[in-house]
Amino acid sequence: MRNPLRRSRVLALLGSAALALAGAIALPQTAQAADVLANPGFESGSLSPWTCTGNLGSVVSSPVHGGSKSLQGAVSSSDNAQCSQTVAVQPNTTYSLSGWVRGSYVYLGVNGGASTWTTSPSAYSQLSVSFTTGAAQTSATVYVHGWYAQGSYYADDISLDGPGGGGGSDTQAPSAPTGLTSTGRTSSSVSLKWNASTDDVGVTAYDIYSGSTSVLSVSGTSATVSGLSPSTSYTFTVRARDAAGNRSGASNSVSVTTDAGGGGGTGFKQAAPYLYEGWGDPPSPSTVMSATGIKWFTMAFMLDSGGCNPAWDSTRPLTGGVDQTAINQIRAAGGDIVPSFGGWQGSKLGANCSSASALAAALQKVIDAYSLKAIDMDIENTDEFENEAVQARILTALKTVKANNPGLKTIVTFGTSTTGPTYYGNRLIEQAQSIGANIDVFTIMPFDFGGGSDMYGNTVNATEGLKAKLKSTFGWDDATAYAHIGISGMNGLSDQQENTTPTIWTQIRDWANSRHLARLAFWSVNRDRPCPGGGVVSNCSGISQSNWQFTSITAGFTG
Repeated sequence: MRNPLRRSRVLALLGSAALALAGAIALPQTAQAADVLANPGFESGSLSPWTCTGNLGSVVSSPVHGGSKSLQGAVSSSDNAQCSQTVAVQPNTTYSLSGWVRGSYVYLGVNGGASTWTTSPSAYSQLSVSFTTGAAQTSATVYVHGWYAQGSYYADDISLDGPGGGGGSDTQAPSAPTGLTSTGRTSSSVSLKWNASTDDVGVTAYDIYSGSTSVLSVSGTSATVSGLSPSTSYTFTVRARDAAGNRSGASNSVSVTTDAGGGGGTGFKQAAPYLYEGWGDPPSPSTVMSATGIKWFTMAFMLDSGGCNPAWDSTRPLTGGVDQTAINQIRAAGGDIVPSFGGWQGSKLGANCSSASALAAALQKVIDAYSLKAIDMDIENTDEFENEAVQARILTALKTVKANNPGLKTIVTFGTSTTGPTYYGNRLIEQAQSIGANIDVFTIMPFDFGGGSDMYGNTVNATEGLKAKLKSTFGWDDATAYAHIGISGMNGLSDQQENTTPTIWTQIRDWANSRHLARLAFWSVNRDRPCPGGGVVSNCSGISQSNWQFTSITAGFTG
């Protein structure tokens, strides 16, 4: 039986730094604004022309704010991993520096001038600061850095708006590009083309924007923006830039919706309570199916038997044992199963496989053994859910098997708070978006989460919080977000003595149907039997109910 979810995040605040603020009093001159930084979003895949102290900077693909790359600064106890770039500027001129950063105590500023900082560790936030160059100043060094012993930071889409250097000899901006149109799209990319701009000296680059974010710079008049989310609308514009950094006005805008790519929201619905053959007096699945009308079961748990080899509960064979016997019964009765990898206890494949490719190979063994239509990754505890590297490994492996098995549905199941995903849940969703994992269903477990006496209200609140996070991360509307959501509850008494009664579970099911969610499950069919006053045990719910009552209610989930 799954135990309480114990998640906490303790942020040690080791100190703060004084911020040096300086600026000229003279009135600044005005000029056409331009982003004068090179490689502002690190989309080139290299740091150049940025340089980082201690060689502690690197370009990574997750987490990103825009495009497909970002900067990671690996802060140590003796080095704040400062990354900087020196650019030509004009004297007595005001510049605006901004950037998106993520991490604990991240700073953005200019040498000898202003700086700003944030303590927000869990999501990208924008920092902005202005400074004015001196009367004879022709260069400026901008920087971003973390703080000692506070862990890695990330930075993306850094811009320095103002006229380029060169003494002001070229202050004329190029003409705006025209005729921007889309020439193609996939579930993760959009191809664009436009007509060339003109300039008195010459156009050197075109900057492509998604909304207000610069996502790519190219020298020609066509580009493909990648790293996008399926079934999502994006609006693009293009600006031309010359060698002096003068930037044109925006082109016409074009809105494009990426292809669905086989994701959730395409009709996938699943009512699939957990059935565990290794615990809790497992019932005959055919008996339960006949009594309730349920068609799907989530089979628990596929674990590591050593050497990244999958086995039921780490000890029962992948095929040929009691689990296969149960699966054969289910399929003979017209049903099917989705195996659940992970859970709270045991030796997890996600944590023990050495790489994403090794984990994908282990998942593929199970997919091939049972010709699966769907798989569930039940990500819990500190070894998987609260380990950022393992999160990335799991999501990358799911992306791989989804690409190698057309039509396969992928589900991730994780804990929640009463208001929505926790820090690690939010990070899981953001990482899924940034690597293009194309997860079909994000399922939360609204139990052992402080639900108290209002299990219906708090379950709805948690699900609405997940919906809001999916909308903000993927750009989905309400209907699309709901269609990517699952609920996995706990029937009867939870470890925290929360009580989900048959009446409450019926309310939750009806609400899930009204919002057209993708999945409804509960832990577990083994416990779907009465034992009033029995407490939290493996083979009954601890409350008054009829046999298989929660399974019968769940069978009424249609999405």
